[in-house]
Amino acid sequence: MLALGLLLNFAGIGLFCWLIFTLAVYALPFFVGLYVFTMALHGGAGILGAPIVGIAAGGLTLAIGQTAFAMTRSLITRAIIAALFAVPATLAGYQVVFAMSQIGVPSLAWREIFACLGAIFIGGTAWTRLTIFTESRPLDSGREARNDPQPVLSAAVHQQ
Repeated sequence: MLALGLLLNFAGIGLFCWLIFTLAVYALPFFVGLYVFTMALHGGAGILGAPIVGIAAGGLTLAIGQTAFAMTRSLITRAIIAALFAVPATLAGYQVVFAMSQIGVPSLAWREIFACLGAIFIGGTAWTRLTIFTESRPLDSGREARNDPQPVLSAAVHQQ
């Protein structure tokens, strides 16, 4: 029974870590949705209207951010957009890792070290996940990209 408990704890912690890294890119839309939800609730939208407005604001934030990141060519603009998504993920990652490290790490200094490392890793994951949503395009969009009808390997074989 003890072994089963240890296995389930290990699986639960692994699932929790996977969930944190997977959802890191959605920290900014979540915070925007939560803020809009709170403002709509206090503004009188009611218990049914406020969640709809908050979910719509979060989804719109994610869609606008990903579209803007994919459409822009400027490296500086892409870095700013990626930072807008990575900074809230970094802050959320710090808080999560700090809270989780309070369970098993008695030293405050080591908790801070683990929290800072977790913040760096989770923020980097959010940055990376945002950049994989885009496809690389040719730099010169005025010209048509040339596709060779013959693969490189077969062209090299025919030359020998």
